[in-house]
Amino acid sequence: METSQSIDPCMPLSTAGHPPRPGYGALPAVPALWDLVTVPARQGLEAVDILRRGAGEAVGPVLHDDGCDTLGFLVPPGTAAGWDVPGSTCTGTDGRGLTLPPLPPVEGSDWLLPPGEADLATDPAVLRAALGEAARMIEAADSCR
Repeated sequence: METSQSIDPCMPLSTAGHPPRPGYGALPAVPALWDLVTVPARQGLEAVDILRRGAGEAVGPVLHDDGCDTLGFLVPPGTAAGWDVPGSTCTGTDGRGLTLPPLPPVEGSDWLLPPGEADLATDPAVLRAALGEAARMIEAADSCR
């Protein structure tokens, strides 16, 4: 498994480190290959809003952890190799053909946007732009306090 991470000492741990959910793969599933980009929840929620407002810029399935500290965006396989967005982590699947069950693939998480209600994966370039815009919006809002 390949992981690319931009180091930020204030970054909460991602759900990607949780062990797989028991029974994962035994459930009816949609075949999919994907990597997982995790970000702080505040930035991720802003990015989801930006992506959903964008013209033709669809967002794929999105996970959130039970503590609501992080969001995870499913992106196409291979994204982890070149992911360099500060404050985020991208975990790769190494093209192992993982399946995407209706239940979240990691324990302690749930779907914000479940498979079937979203595109199969979020375009990494579009996600990178949305995360950048979200970070700028958060910085501007925080500087007004």
